Amino acid sequence: MIHPDTRTYNQALAAPDDAICARLAELVDQHLPEADNKIWHAHPVWFLDGNPVVGYSKLKHCVRLLFWSGQGFDEPGLVMEGSFKAAEARYTRPEQIDAETLQRWLGKARDIQWDYKNLVRRKGRLERL
Repeated sequence: MIHPDTRTYNQALAAPDDAICARLAELVDQHLPEADNKIWHAHPVWFLDGNPVVGYSKLKHCVRLLFWSGQGFDEPGLVMEGSFKAAEARYTRPEQIDAETLQRWLGKARDIQWDYKNLVRRKGRLERL
């Protein structure tokens, strides 16, 4: 279920970013109903068994959708992000969100995970779940 804090985050944004985030939240919630949603590091994130799998954040000129293990998805439309296993997509308009593509990515987010939950305990070393 979409956490009330996530709804508040979305509603605090100006158009069209509020609509982008509302649509992303709706689709993530629909296709990962078992995930826990909360604000984490000031942004909406969904977790499976305590492991972050997908979230989004408002950047200066867009909304970034981030998959923590997205580099392993082998999907067009996702771009490598950072030095770990994350990949992202960026949106400037709600109509850029392709529901079928996002559903496929969310299925892979469920199936392909690296253990970010224990990253600190493992001193920065990721292991595949």
